[in-house]
Amino acid sequence: MSQKIHVHDTFRGEKVEFRPAQEERVTVYCCGPTVYAPPHIGNARAGVVADQMVRLLREVYGEKNVVYARNLTDIDDKIIAAANEEGVDIEIITARATEAYLSNLEALGCDLPDMMPKATGHIDAMQSMVTSLLEQDFAYVAEDHVLFDTQAFPGYGSLSRLNRDDIIAGARVEVAPYKRDPADFVLWKPAKEGEPGWDAPEAWGIEGKGRPGWHLECSAMIEENLRAPIDLHLGGLDLRFPHHENEIAQSCCATDLGGVPLARHWMHNGMLRMGDTKMSKSLGNIVTPTELLEEWHGEVLRMALLSAQYRQPLEWSDQLLEASKAQLDKFYRAAGDAEPGDVPSSVLEALSDDLNTPAAFAAMHELRERAQAGDAEAKSGLRAAGRLLGLMRETEAAWFKGGASADDARIDALLAERAAARAAKNFARADEIRDQLSAEGIIIEDNPGGATWRRG
Repeated sequence: MSQKIHVHDTFRGEKVEFRPAQEERVTVYCCGPTVYAPPHIGNARAGVVADQMVRLLREVYGEKNVVYARNLTDIDDKIIAAANEEGVDIEIITARATEAYLSNLEALGCDLPDMMPKATGHIDAMQSMVTSLLEQDFAYVAEDHVLFDTQAFPGYGSLSRLNRDDIIAGARVEVAPYKRDPADFVLWKPAKEGEPGWDAPEAWGIEGKGRPGWHLECSAMIEENLRAPIDLHLGGLDLRFPHHENEIAQSCCATDLGGVPLARHWMHNGMLRMGDTKMSKSLGNIVTPTELLEEWHGEVLRMALLSAQYRQPLEWSDQLLEASKAQLDKFYRAAGDAEPGDVPSSVLEALSDDLNTPAAFAAMHELRERAQAGDAEAKSGLRAAGRLLGLMRETEAAWFKGGASADDARIDALLAERAAARAAKNFARADEIRDQLSAEGIIIEDNPGGATWRRG
């Protein structure tokens, strides 16, 4: 492996060389969605960033040497609330939201992970982890809850770098009189009447059914599917505290990880903004990929999401989408339908420098200029770079037609009618068809082999 990858490790607070435990098995985990509602485009950024990082790792370490897991949280207060509001089983809520999430990410060029563990499929693993924490006095039982004792873990707060007051403030949503400390968090909680629940092990001394806390779920799924410590943990910056901080605490205390904070490297992506505020369902300032895909190709959305370096906030706007579409148009025109070659070193080096996608796109524009001058190697290099970035999956003709649609047959028929009219010297009808299509944004290009069309 000659290409070195460097990432900004959130835990260390600096850029470091990426060093997996084994180059033959690079393990990656990304926190997936809580499946209670369709995702918004801000949720999609974490999925696209993780997909892009996995693409890079596979390019460098080999396709089969990277194991990527992204979970689905399918038991949660929000899911139960949504099911109660509609009066349906939670499986209906989770199945619908999961389908929306997966279809949206597929449209944005994201490959399926190797593993997509569901929280409800790992209850035994979660209970085993809680039992280990109780036996080692890192957790305690109070009023049929099991809580993690943050004072028992000296490293608590190392990821988020929050002081004691900030940690307590951030945990306010879980403050309860039965906690030993305000920062302690729930590992297991009682299930209310009519809610999904599972019997706890007898040794816990808990009456009635319960369900896992959110933080516990990811630790257990990582351990059961990938084995901790893993090489890379990804997720949105908003998960750094308390979710990822709590993952580290419970995983490090339940299992001997040799001093590794659950993952050897941590990467967090910045948030999307609509105006001056972070995009969020609670604020109501969201737009969904499903809505955007009615007007924009998925590649445009992906390029827009990758237009800023992943750690930076990203302002979402129509102007961003228009600029992304214009850049993709230039790449497609320059590359044509050239077969992808090797990924150019300039693009690979940019991505290997903490996933610097703006620098990668700048390198692609240099390739475009060479390709426009007739450089065949640059054309194939541009196609290869696009492939690595999850872009340029269409043929040139399909891209400029806007992708196949039911309207294509109508346009093709009009173009055939125009050709017949010109052959019959009925130039008035031929011009009428051209004007009609032009008004619809369709550009006709007359070539020696016949006319072609594309959407402008």
